[in-house]
Amino acid sequence: MFKMQVARLVAASAAASLTLAGCASAPGGQLPPASFVAMQEGPGEDYVIGPLDELTITVWRNDELGAKTQVRPDGRITTPLVPDMPAVGKTPTMLAQDIRLQLSQYITEPLVTVMVDKFSGTFSQQIRVVGATEKPASLPYRANMTVLDAMIAVGGLGEFASGNRAKLVRFDKQQGKQKEYAVRLNDLLKKGDTSANVMLQPGDVIIIPESMF
Repeated sequence: MFKMQVARLVAASAAASLTLAGCASAPGGQLPPASFVAMQEGPGEDYVIGPLDELTITVWRNDELGAKTQVRPDGRITTPLVPDMPAVGKTPTMLAQDIRLQLSQYITEPLVTVMVDKFSGTFSQQIRVVGATEKPASLPYRANMTVLDAMIAVGGLGEFASGNRAKLVRFDKQQGKQKEYAVRLNDLLKKGDTSANVMLQPGDVIIIPESMF
């Protein structure tokens, strides 16, 4: 009887150790699933202009003051009468307002619009997929983007990827710290498990380890 009790205690202790080890090695949390097809599309956060974005700037009734321009690597743009305007980190509406203020020195009540033709986004808005994938990449974030969308963009998992050990790293603005979440890419891509698809947020990083076998 005593031997049976000892055996049970040993087994329970081993099981607890395995559970703790699993908790320690796993990313800290789960994200709610996203549907494969959105029932209703909604707007995302205001787009923030990034380096190398291509912009069209229009000044109503003053076509000569408009321009098609690319944001320089230093984050600035050049347009007629506004030779050195910071653009990175602003929404198109904010940039249009800043250009309007500059042009108001030369013309009366200018009406300025800014459109983003080709976008790269700031680093804080890009989705980065690294590790055991066919083509690691930084992807511009777009509204309603999911893990499935990101994995399609990078060509799926690599040959030796351990997809169910992948993790998603996200900066929590409310708590002011980085968090990690488990993502089950094998279940999503190879088994079609809809519960493994999750919504992405600007700045998310997906890290895919290789299998140890």
